[in-house]
Amino acid sequence: MVQEHEYEYSYDYDQLLEELKDVIFRGDEAGARRIFDEYHSVDIDEVLEDVDPPDLKFFLFMLDFESVANLLENADEDLQLEMIRFYSDQELIEIFTYMVNADVADLLGYVPTQRRKSLLNFMKKSDSNTLQMILSYDEDSAGGVMTTEFISLKENLNVREALLKIKDIAPTTEIIESIFITDDYHRLQGVVDLREILVAPGYTPLSDLIEEVPFFVYADEDQEEAANLIYKYDLKYLPVVNKNRAILGVITSEDIIEVMDQEYSEDILAMSGVSKDEEYDSNFLESLKSRMPWLIVNLFTAFLASFVVSMFESTISQVVALAAAMPIVTGMGGNAGNQALSVVLTSIARGEMTLVDDWPLIIKEIVLGIFNGAVIGILTGAILFFRYHNIFLGLIIFAAMVLNMIIAGIAGFLLPLLFDHFKVDPAISSPIFLTTCTDIFGFFIFLGLASLLLDKLV
Repeated sequence: MVQEHEYEYSYDYDQLLEELKDVIFRGDEAGARRIFDEYHSVDIDEVLEDVDPPDLKFFLFMLDFESVANLLENADEDLQLEMIRFYSDQELIEIFTYMVNADVADLLGYVPTQRRKSLLNFMKKSDSNTLQMILSYDEDSAGGVMTTEFISLKENLNVREALLKIKDIAPTTEIIESIFITDDYHRLQGVVDLREILVAPGYTPLSDLIEEVPFFVYADEDQEEAANLIYKYDLKYLPVVNKNRAILGVITSEDIIEVMDQEYSEDILAMSGVSKDEEYDSNFLESLKSRMPWLIVNLFTAFLASFVVSMFESTISQVVALAAAMPIVTGMGGNAGNQALSVVLTSIARGEMTLVDDWPLIIKEIVLGIFNGAVIGILTGAILFFRYHNIFLGLIIFAAMVLNMIIAGIAGFLLPLLFDHFKVDPAISSPIFLTTCTDIFGFFIFLGLASLLLDKLV
């Protein structure tokens, strides 16, 4: 449910907070309604998060159930749970009538089990069955994000019969421009555009108007699969079916925007070794639990790199310049590896790359490593030559830069494909192993070459 405003919209947090406090203090129902009409519900929710529970309850009780439903749909989980505490089961069920089933199912997923059962028992059997069906799927699956507010009609109906049914169903549906056609067993047969039904003769059977649905997704598939299909083929909607191809729901392009944003945020957090559940306002213990495991893993990988450096202690002690130069090799290798990693992770997320089909592209990464390493190596070698007046130090870092950038490109390309192939989240695992790879090989190559040419450096 989205509020539409015909006037220019502006929002100031402090101003809205003051208006809310004033309305609550005066018990001004008209003022509460004005705030709801004047501001977007997302912004109202943002301010309500900082309102004390008694004042929050007082404000909500000045609004009608439809307005409360709008606020519930757009609120964060914590605010949703706080809001529903103020209402009885019967009141909540009435509020739910103004919300789409997908949003109600999301909300019920947060509610304690006992109250969820109570709410489902109070509902009409048809609504309860629909919500329980949605709740049976994982929240990150296609079934968990689909909407059930669509129109499906049997293929044996004619246009006149179809129009009568559409007229009855339309007020409670979210998708009306496309009518899904099924057989007697509710199996998806195709889709008919509403325009085609409106212009066709009344006696025309729907089976004569059916167009094939080229894409669909199974309800238990990951929501990312649905997002990839909608993004790749620029779809307006994607039917969700069960194993028998009976249509259960529809995912729209609008629905998938939130999914893609969620997946993107999860990948960014995962690449930094942070749990997808951590928010900026998570409490101390949640943040500690989220971050500490990956820091410990990183500590062990850092010790591996440190062990490699310790193998060349005598070399470093004789040529102090090596200590200043070796972080350049590993740092640039890490940057090059991250470039390849970012490209591959993005392609995997869109469903465009797999290990089986795309590993030959590794040749491009090798060539890129040679060229990038050569250019960066020449620049770095020249700077070190002018700094330390030793041509061999410049040649060593040139060779080490080229070799480590080749390794970094290969690792950044292959690691996420390998992890994805073995069903391990590449966004979490790849960065850690990439850093380990570029550090260990970078130190080993640079210090190894320095040891071989030690007499030229001293």
